[in-house]
Amino acid sequence: MRKISFADISIFIVNRIFNWRFWIASLTKKSKVAKKIIEKILFEDDDTIIIPNTISINQKIEGEKSEFLPTDILKEVIKKCDDIVIMNDCLCRTSSDCKDYPQDIGCIFLGPTSKKIPRNICHEATVEEALEHVDKADKAGLSHLIGRNKIDSVWMNVRPREGLLTICHCCPCCCLWKVLPNLDSEISDKVSKLEGVKVTVNADRCNLCRKCLKEVCMSDAISLKDNKIAIDEDKCRGCGLCANVCKPKAINIEYQDDTIDSIINRMNNLIEYDKK
Repeated sequence: MRKISFADISIFIVNRIFNWRFWIASLTKKSKVAKKIIEKILFEDDDTIIIPNTISINQKIEGEKSEFLPTDILKEVIKKCDDIVIMNDCLCRTSSDCKDYPQDIGCIFLGPTSKKIPRNICHEATVEEALEHVDKADKAGLSHLIGRNKIDSVWMNVRPREGLLTICHCCPCCCLWKVLPNLDSEISDKVSKLEGVKVTVNADRCNLCRKCLKEVCMSDAISLKDNKIAIDEDKCRGCGLCANVCKPKAINIEYQDDTIDSIINRMNNLIEYDKK
């Protein structure tokens, strides 16, 4: 009989309380004490960047020597790492029993701490397998997050968290980070937009189908004003999920090319990993 791991117990609990996540997050706005406790337990020293889905790109990023797409940021970090595991399933989508996006496209974890993740919930991967996994997630219409998330080291009970970097692939319906609007801003600001990204709406192409308004945006940045779709740039995290559902291609995502190296260096500084 297989030994039950801490992660097994955590998955069991998460599956049953996943729909409470919005209420739990809202406590950070209602109580200073709750905010302090929740931040300490789940979000302390977090730093996460949202990387848009490549298929929603309107303009490619052009570097000095080569042409970049947003997911190349993920790939450059993956290439530097020896320790890589891929989760067998997405905890968010399995907890919600997602019907619209693949449940078997799980997070990628990088760094020496990933060695401690129970192998019954993940599998070791080569750099090439991890790069293919990113492409698979991209083609499925998922956006990405990369960074250090304390919540991952907590639910899997692995340490040190400085040795663990998360690459998560998010859908618009089930993602954990849809709680961002419910969190106190000091916590939600730890999840940031890719520098240089800009999301715009072409009113001439928009047919007001309102699909982008139907629980697609993870940060509540989209609204209807004067019978036109409007995006609040202060709230927008640039995930690109709204562009993915926009059939008339009225929502566009554009980038500047001067932040690639700084983002990659920022991620490298977040993790202590065995470099090749």
